[in-house]
Amino acid sequence: EEQDRLLRGQPDQPQNPKVLRIAIIGAPNAGKSTLSNQLLGRKVFPVSQKVHTTRCKARGVITHEDTQLIILDTPGLTSPVKAKRHKLEEAMLTDPWDSMKHADLVLVLVDVSDHWTRNSLSKEVLKCLSQFPQIPSVLVLNKVDLLKNKFILLELVTELTEGIVNGKKLKVSSAFKDNSSSSAKPPVQITQASPPEKGDNTLDKSSDVRASESHLETEEAQRPKHYGPRDLKHMKGWPFFQEIFMLAALHGEEVDTLKRYLLLQAKPGAWDFHSSVLTSQSPQEICNNIIREKILEYLPLEVPYGVIQVTEMWEEGPSGELLIAQKLLVPRNSHMTMLIGRGGKVISKIVQEAGQDLMNVFLCDVRLRLQVEVKS
Repeated sequence: EEQDRLLRGQPDQPQNPKVLRIAIIGAPNAGKSTLSNQLLGRKVFPVSQKVHTTRCKARGVITHEDTQLIILDTPGLTSPVKAKRHKLEEAMLTDPWDSMKHADLVLVLVDVSDHWTRNSLSKEVLKCLSQFPQIPSVLVLNKVDLLKNKFILLELVTELTEGIVNGKKLKVSSAFKDNSSSSAKPPVQITQASPPEKGDNTLDKSSDVRASESHLETEEAQRPKHYGPRDLKHMKGWPFFQEIFMLAALHGEEVDTLKRYLLLQAKPGAWDFHSSVLTSQSPQEICNNIIREKILEYLPLEVPYGVIQVTEMWEEGPSGELLIAQKLLVPRNSHMTMLIGRGGKVISKIVQEAGQDLMNVFLCDVRLRLQVEVKS
């Protein structure tokens, strides 16, 4: 009720409010929800190893002093063919585009640990960026801690930016000296001929200067005017990124550096949400997402995508605990057997882990009951 009241009511406003709306886009499973949760400081968005865990756009809200950051966590950009294969809702194709329309800044997240996809931006991401060239964009290289050879990052930066950052050409050189104290801080120093006006926590601050003499130098470069569909076919990167950040979202390493940068980018404007709001989702939506996250984690391949969740009870218990009962409807008997598990082991694990996550989110005791049935 309190969450509903805060979302419906007028936001409180400081004397000189500032706001920044951030769209986080990228290929499925790049770590968008993990990064969003780390920026928020609490788990609000579902996270799973399976692709398409995030099924609709939801907003996360960070309020710091007079500044409000609104994170538009979106489904991974996917093609109609892949959407059909995963039986995804139409919203999965349209939500990322809708989020871009409201964004003041775009974070493009790339999983550098995936050697199949890391050398180029997906065609869906490039198409999205080319449709909104007026929105400033920032490249975020995620899962840097999983790279054994950090100098791969030099190649990736060059390829993913088409050799241009902040309107300047890049020149790459390196000299190895590895004594980095943080797994997320790559031995890559990035310097610019004329650094941005705002902030001191940009490229060279997001890397460990002591770790290496490797660096990217910049020269003046002319920006291309426009990219059509034919141009995008031959492009691997985007030459309009303003900054590059390297981090390990799962462990929160270097996330604060990115957060400070985002706070500095905020412009004068009225807040969209009350300062006590953490997310635009209702408690029921958060609950559904957390339970579905666990189902995705424990069921094989594409079985979880056919599960329908029906909430049958949501009420306060005698001691102030939250009582939740949900029915999970599956299309086949074989799916029900897998979801329950031998001796009820799988469903018990889901109840235990989802219940713990719900307690951490709602900051109260939660009693969760799940029942599995084959839908008629």
